[in-house]
Amino acid sequence: MTDPDAPYHAHVYYDPAERSAAAALRDDFGRNSAILFVGAMADGAAGPHPIAQYEVHFLARSRDAVVAAIAATGLRALVHPLTDDDVADHTSLAQWIGEPVDLDLTVLDPPGGNQGIPRFGLSDFQASTGPSAPST
Repeated sequence: MTDPDAPYHAHVYYDPAERSAAAALRDDFGRNSAILFVGAMADGAAGPHPIAQYEVHFLARSRDAVVAAIAATGLRALVHPLTDDDVADHTSLAQWIGEPVDLDLTVLDPPGGNQGIPRFGLSDFQASTGPSAPST
């Protein structure tokens, strides 16, 4: 994607031993004005993600910085654009940081039926919304 305003997600994964590092990174993202939304920590499976994770919303222009911040922690993550193909977003268009997680692709929208941005809310990706405050 070449559009610097294209919407992206990162899913940061953690196990119980990594939870404090994941929470610290989440807090850092919550203070970063380039981050549009930081989701709650889900300590179990959620959607296609079979293990604990949280998501971060940002624009393509911030992708390199987000990837670098995650990589510096040693945590695993899936970074992907939001397009009209939910499956491709989580597979062929995605970048893994660390060891990949086996996703449950059966819960994703089929190509052509993607809820994509409407599912998450276009307002998440409008710079005027600013970052969310991390919950505790």
